[in-house]
Amino acid sequence: MRFVIVTGMSGSGKSTAIHMLEDAGFYCVDNLPISLIQKFVELIALPDSGITNVALGLDVRNGQRFEEMPEIIDRLKAKGFPCEILFMDASDRVLVKRYKESRRLHPLSQGDRVEDGIKRERDILAEVKKKADYIIDSSQLLTRELREELDRIFVSNKEYNSLMVTILSFGFKYGIPADADLVFDVRFLPNPFYIDELRSQTGNDKPVQDYVKSFPECGEFLDKLADMLKFLIPGYVKEGKYQLVVAIGCTGGQHRSVTIANELYERMKDQGDYGLKISHRDVKHAG
Repeated sequence: MRFVIVTGMSGSGKSTAIHMLEDAGFYCVDNLPISLIQKFVELIALPDSGITNVALGLDVRNGQRFEEMPEIIDRLKAKGFPCEILFMDASDRVLVKRYKESRRLHPLSQGDRVEDGIKRERDILAEVKKKADYIIDSSQLLTRELREELDRIFVSNKEYNSLMVTILSFGFKYGIPADADLVFDVRFLPNPFYIDELRSQTGNDKPVQDYVKSFPECGEFLDKLADMLKFLIPGYVKEGKYQLVVAIGCTGGQHRSVTIANELYERMKDQGDYGLKISHRDVKHAG
């Protein structure tokens, strides 16, 4: 039997994750009282229960006593019951934005600002998060990407670590991304913008890619960058970092940065157990 507790910050995508696990064949129960968890697990573990995969959603908004969770989890494991924790998270900035867009009140805001409710919730969930087997930060994830990550962990059963790497192209003229951890400037490469037939295209188009990659320094830069990230990523994993944004910038974020980001993604995919995604922030300004 596989038993997964799904919890985390309100607004981070817990309900979406539970629905996706249900689609993957898990028997899902949402907001079971914490005091009933052990009895529930004992019942579904009976040979005649017919249940093999279970996901249990826990939410602070129903007055759950989360301070009891670590002890309950330890007790279940001591009795031989498998128990995994999936903790859904997102940055405070993203959570505030989501609440404002939905015009909902945070369940712990108590009439104060949304930020106050988020802080209270983080304090309550701190110990549970330390126990988590999987931490997924949904700040930058599309619904499709979240499904792929859950499938990788709970369907394909691939080895997991909590780091999600985002390769992000951008244009310096529109500002450096606020969430960037590492920023690399590729404006040293010749600019396709000054080639008439390439100006209206982007680094997603082969003619632009061929032009940028035709310069030897492009390949050398990619070799050195990929090698450096290969060195850095295990250190970030060891330190418990679960979101790494590698930002690649050129002047307008349409040609050189997009080409380099695409090529870096191709070199990094399937090279580690971290999650990997690519995003082009400023391609929308093309044309």
